[in-house]
Amino acid sequence: MQKKTAANSNGEGDPVSLEADNNKLVEDFGAKSISGIEQIPDFYTFNNGLIVSHRDFDKFMNKMNSGERSAIVSGFNASSSPHLAHLAVFDTNLMFQQKYGAEVFIPISDDESYVSGKIKSQAEGLKKSLVIARSMVALGFDTRKTRIIIDQLYTNIYNFAIQLSRSVTLSTVKASYGYASDKNIGMHFYPAVQSAHILLPNHFGIKNVLVPIGPDEDPHIRICRDIAELYGYRKPAVIHSRFLPGIDGKKMSKSKDNAIFLLEDEKIIRKKIMNAFSGGQASIEEHRRIGGNPEVDVPFIYLRSYFLTPSESSRIEEEYRSGKLLSGEMKNLLVEKTNERLRVFRHNYSKTRPEDLKKIMLLNDHTDIEKIMEESGVFEKG
Repeated sequence: MQKKTAANSNGEGDPVSLEADNNKLVEDFGAKSISGIEQIPDFYTFNNGLIVSHRDFDKFMNKMNSGERSAIVSGFNASSSPHLAHLAVFDTNLMFQQKYGAEVFIPISDDESYVSGKIKSQAEGLKKSLVIARSMVALGFDTRKTRIIIDQLYTNIYNFAIQLSRSVTLSTVKASYGYASDKNIGMHFYPAVQSAHILLPNHFGIKNVLVPIGPDEDPHIRICRDIAELYGYRKPAVIHSRFLPGIDGKKMSKSKDNAIFLLEDEKIIRKKIMNAFSGGQASIEEHRRIGGNPEVDVPFIYLRSYFLTPSESSRIEEEYRSGKLLSGEMKNLLVEKTNERLRVFRHNYSKTRPEDLKKIMLLNDHTDIEKIMEESGVFEKG
């Protein structure tokens, strides 16, 4: 019935074990469960449990609902192209912009990708950054209320980082990230750059700031929140998204190619999903008799998280547990939902033009962005 099932899992980074990582911030690092917030937006990422914890999100919502100018800061690493898990974050940011009028700042960390060795050159980082920027336009962010920061094109960010760096000690960085002394100095300095990204909206007159992040990015926020008030800034609020497994049931990783990328061909997406880690049984007969395990079934986890309402998820979960719904049918439903959504994104991506990016990018003075985009080749196809 399926090539990968719960029966042949080794449990390494599987969907169940990833839950421990989602809970650590609340249990060990002082974050609070999102369930305690009264003013939770009526949106699928909140309704479907994709947002699990926070720091001062209630304060952020109170300020925004009172009419205070507010901003979302949501960064992206230039070592990879956007995939399905990123889409939920982008959708959340877009919801805050469209429903609440929040301005959105999108730092693309081409410099961190380079100093960490995730990419081979700054030129590679720039090209990938421009693809990400083009993707943001395709997703529908308002070019009048969105600012994209590619650090090598907006080097003013480094002067701000230098100012903040006086309050970030080497011992703090080592304790927060576990860096050894053999890490290059760029990695040790980068938390100051990250804090500059997070606090940048203050330079545009915006004090009420929210940063949606994954659990693994919380050290950046903890350092920034520790130093913000030293410089007269309000501590940024945070919401943490849930870790979801890769399509193979293990931790998502670029090297494993176990994510569904937004710009992939529909046939490739279908192949990935049809080979996804399943909670079904080894044969149709056995599945009809015993039923499936939705708790580890990646297609169900994706459907429940990204595409279905809670009531729809409950119905499908019951049918799967009873054996009425087969693993192959679950996968086909995810193929249909995924390709339907990404077909729209790819169409919009093909329609974006260089002038669209120019409207939303923060740039150094006298930057010839037209030449840079032409040399990058980002607009040669589509």
